Amino acid sequence: MTATRAQNAKTTRSTENTMTAAAPSALDAPVLPPVPTTSLAPAAPATTTRPTWDRLVEAVRDSGQYATDEKAAHVTRIVLAALGGHVVGDERVELAQRLPEEAARLIASQIPVNRPLTAAQFVDRVATRIEGATPATARWDVSSVLSALPHFVDDTLIDRVLAELPSGYALLFGRPQLIQAS
Repeated sequence: MTATRAQNAKTTRSTENTMTAAAPSALDAPVLPPVPTTSLAPAAPATTTRPTWDRLVEAVRDSGQYATDEKAAHVTRIVLAALGGHVVGDERVELAQRLPEEAARLIASQIPVNRPLTAAQFVDRVATRIEGATPATARWDVSSVLSALPHFVDDTLIDRVLAELPSGYALLFGRPQLIQAS
């Protein structure tokens, strides 16, 4: 009986050694490249440079054919402040991020309006803020500023801003007003 036990123990150890030898070890496993992990830290801000206020004023001066940078800057401040109350949400934030800092402050500092003005009402409101302006000169001023913005902001953002505003603003941004067929 003792010989049988010794034989069984020997067979068991032999089977264990065979199984152990057949099983792959950690050393035999292929080495895989590390898996990239996603960081929970905020992404670094884009390194795009903001345009300067002077560049924006120059674009408005050229667009509106103003005699001086001072006149173009004055009109730009008034129009952007008026626009700031009408553009809200992500579009407002993106617009402010892509324009010069002074323009961004003008837009972001405005309290959003309860009811957006029509394009004609918007022009009339701007006319009340510019000394000696008429509806015609105010429309010129508004168009001079708003049509300069696409030079600093991509078309997709302008499309989103226009989608947020009542119809009629596209012309002020220098775009044709598309009317859907009934």
